[in-house]
Amino acid sequence: MATLANDRAINPVDVSANALYVDDTWREPFAKLRGEMPVSWCPESPFGAYWSVVTHDLVQEVEVHPEIYSSRWDLGNITIADSVGDTDFPNFIAQDAPIHTAQRKVIAPAFSPSQVVKLEAQVRARTTEVFAALPVDETFDWVERVSLPLTLGMLCILFGMPYDEWRDIKRWSDYASGVSADNLNDEYRTEFLTQMMQMLGRFDRELDARRAMPPSDDLLSRMVHSDAMGNMDMMERVANIALLIVGGNDTTRNSMSALVEAFDRYPGELDKLRADPSLIPNAAQEIIRWQSPVTHMRRTALSDTELGGQAIAKGEKIVMWYISANRDETVFANAEQFDVSRANARRHLGFGHGVHRCVGARLAEVQLAAVIEEIVKLGARIVPQGAPSRLPSPFLHGFTAMPVQIQR
Repeated sequence: MATLANDRAINPVDVSANALYVDDTWREPFAKLRGEMPVSWCPESPFGAYWSVVTHDLVQEVEVHPEIYSSRWDLGNITIADSVGDTDFPNFIAQDAPIHTAQRKVIAPAFSPSQVVKLEAQVRARTTEVFAALPVDETFDWVERVSLPLTLGMLCILFGMPYDEWRDIKRWSDYASGVSADNLNDEYRTEFLTQMMQMLGRFDRELDARRAMPPSDDLLSRMVHSDAMGNMDMMERVANIALLIVGGNDTTRNSMSALVEAFDRYPGELDKLRADPSLIPNAAQEIIRWQSPVTHMRRTALSDTELGGQAIAKGEKIVMWYISANRDETVFANAEQFDVSRANARRHLGFGHGVHRCVGARLAEVQLAAVIEEIVKLGARIVPQGAPSRLPSPFLHGFTAMPVQIQR
């Protein structure tokens, strides 16, 4: 148990270990931490020493005090890894005010309610098309046939790129988000830089094309025609493009895959939705809470401070475990249950909280609701055909493959 503020509560489990997520055994260690040491110190890990913050209230406490807990890339960045691919990665969420504020103002209007309304018809049409092509009584990979093409196809629309380039975007996204002990080696870092330069070459063509045209509501146009992002250097461009493709697909695609698992474990919830489709928007919130597709975010202490009875020193790494906060029983009763009628599902922290809350949250919700609508309309069960393959990462909580059958 945590005792005195100057006696560090030592976490008995390194919750950054890949095995917890690959084997889907993360629930018990986080439940223990929530009950016994909501703020705890891990003195050794592949990513160095770090603090874990695991309860809903304390994660929010960190999020709403950016003047104490920094996101700056040059102090350590936003994940448990101290850098991305062993390089500087100055994207706009890895900044504090005023840089973060100015650059967020450039990006946010591309995801405004009016813009999302314009995109919604395309989201629904594409989702219907993908579902119409799915086989019945035949095993297929849900990740490959549904989650990936829908989320990455949406990015192609946002960037004004041909749909058939989605596999390239997926590859670049996977490298940009590859926080894993398996990737802390020179071979990975070399390939990471190769992939990022390929990505930059492709997107620079798009940015140059927008620069030559009058300003528009297009996301890339907003960037090149702004004071805050119009003259970014090479690594700023790499980092911000990578952020947009990771943020624009990983959260949504892994929640889309989690729907299969949730409805299989709790089939009564699908029956609820068929009886009352008005619950679908809430179900989209609940799957984000239940899956927690972004496992954590990291901050760095700007000064000596105290949190949850623990003395945190300037410069130390603080990891906010969203996956644990979203299972906090003091906020979410029977938190392990996937409940499409959960009254407070919107209190999840799957999109973060405060000034760094995901700018694309509303678009993700629309995409997930469209998938849930199609599942409801199937009039069939999506039945797993073996265990899914899970992503070996403590940063993104996701799936690499999920064999299923649609059975009527």
